[in-house]
Amino acid sequence: MTNPLLIEHHDGTDWVTLNRPESLNALDPTMIDALNVYFQSLQRNRDTRVVVLKGAGANFCAGLDLKHAMARRGGQTEPPGVTESLDSQRRIADIVMLMRRCPQPIIALVQGAAAGGGFALALAADIRIAAKNARMNCAFIKLGLGGCDIGTSYFLPRLVGVSVASELILTGRFIYADRALAVGLVSEVVEAADLEAAANPYVDAMMTASPVGLRLSKECINMSVDAGSIEAVIAMEDRNQVLCSRSEDFQEGIKAFLEKRKPVYIRR
Repeated sequence: MTNPLLIEHHDGTDWVTLNRPESLNALDPTMIDALNVYFQSLQRNRDTRVVVLKGAGANFCAGLDLKHAMARRGGQTEPPGVTESLDSQRRIADIVMLMRRCPQPIIALVQGAAAGGGFALALAADIRIAAKNARMNCAFIKLGLGGCDIGTSYFLPRLVGVSVASELILTGRFIYADRALAVGLVSEVVEAADLEAAANPYVDAMMTASPVGLRLSKECINMSVDAGSIEAVIAMEDRNQVLCSRSEDFQEGIKAFLEKRKPVYIRR
């Protein structure tokens, strides 16, 4: 059986590949479980400092594997009960919550289709780089469901504003790479063949940050998005800077800056 998730670790970075290209990397139970296990494992992982998430083949992720879901139901005439349905729903939603909770920044490389749950995975990343052929949508409303699912109604308004978020959620229409760049949904648009190369400068820049500084920065951004006041944000920033300034990494960072070289941080 093919591994639904491929993980390659190189110099502090995990390159994670959704590996069901024959199904457009759609989310079946095996892949959902693998993603939950992987992102949960990052919580106390000090070896991995950055994560790059991508899809095998020509697409990022087409969302929930509807063919598999319908096949599982088989000849059932009654839908599953509320408890069973809520458990299944939460297993998928847990992935994006774990992505936001993990201390490592996540870079999503989006090519081809990123629909429904696949779009939600891209939105839960910290940075998105799109191929020119990328097309993303909240597919849920086209399936007789509500348009808000797997965190999309949380992420989209914060990334692109309420108006564009409402358009995408209420219509299910696709947003393509050029417009995604214009509204700030993605950081860069490149040829599909250049996606991995485009991620390298982001990874390199993050790897020059101190490990604790990088983790605390993601945490601070997450909390600042929902902070009730600037005072709350400043308090978090002050706390983080004092913590970082007391670490050995700060001394190395200053020394490397003055010596015009890359810092060498001890894993901690």
